[in-house]
Amino acid sequence: MTTPDMVADFPLVTRFAPSPTGLLHLGHALSAMLGWRLARAGGGRWLVRMEDIDTARCRPEHEAAILEDLAWLGLAPDGPVWRQSERAEAYGAALDKLRALGLIYACQCTRGDIAAAAAAPHGPEGPLYPGTCRSLGLVEGAWRIDAARAAAIAGPLFRHDRTGSTRGVDPLALGDFVVARRGLGTSYHLAVVVDDAAQGVSLVVRGEDLDEATHAQRLLQAVLGLPAPRYLHHPLLCGADGKRLAKRDASASLAALRAAGMTAEACRAQLDESLVAYGFRFS
Repeated sequence: MTTPDMVADFPLVTRFAPSPTGLLHLGHALSAMLGWRLARAGGGRWLVRMEDIDTARCRPEHEAAILEDLAWLGLAPDGPVWRQSERAEAYGAALDKLRALGLIYACQCTRGDIAAAAAAPHGPEGPLYPGTCRSLGLVEGAWRIDAARAAAIAGPLFRHDRTGSTRGVDPLALGDFVVARRGLGTSYHLAVVVDDAAQGVSLVVRGEDLDEATHAQRLLQAVLGLPAPRYLHHPLLCGADGKRLAKRDASASLAALRAAGMTAEACRAQLDESLVAYGFRFS
């Protein structure tokens, strides 16, 4: 039986889960390549999942471009592409479980309300929600988790890295974070843990900008009774200006590099050089 803090065992399964809101750049490709190489080196599987729950920003043409870029790089997923937009039922079931446990409440505060609240503490991603709606008994709005109550149920939590070492998790690090946004039926954190468990992901490979998200996701895994994958948060690629690459930097996209004459072989070699610089070596 799976316990809340059981580490997902091998076979090794990694995943690349982009949001189709724009074109892939070299930073995305680095993450995809690292997960793919680790899966290949470990005799495992590499999956692709489209995190497209934000239908206002996600576009079919962006998904098509992402899949074209991956094919150009020679990165073929080991199985069909999953799309979060097709998994509303699974997210609803997880939300119902949290509701049955008495761990979520409706909130109608805006980001502006939170930023303006004098009582709002500061967290790793900005102002934390001060709990304004926690005891109001609202029935509409975004749904937030009562992090303190969830932490009491979960007990001590740990996160496990690729090499097997562990460190503690702070279940209150992101405060009462959102688990379902208005009109979407889920949030990034909830969808990720539900999908990782459903796909059997045993190693989450992603950029270090998502390191803090692990606190919230480990809490959800614990209270939902889901296995805990291992985590690898790699350094981010930066441009010539020293700033991390972003989707808005069209000139750094794989499509732009390809149009400028870069070959897939040259791109892979450049990515492998970066991986070696970060301490990853593959034969």
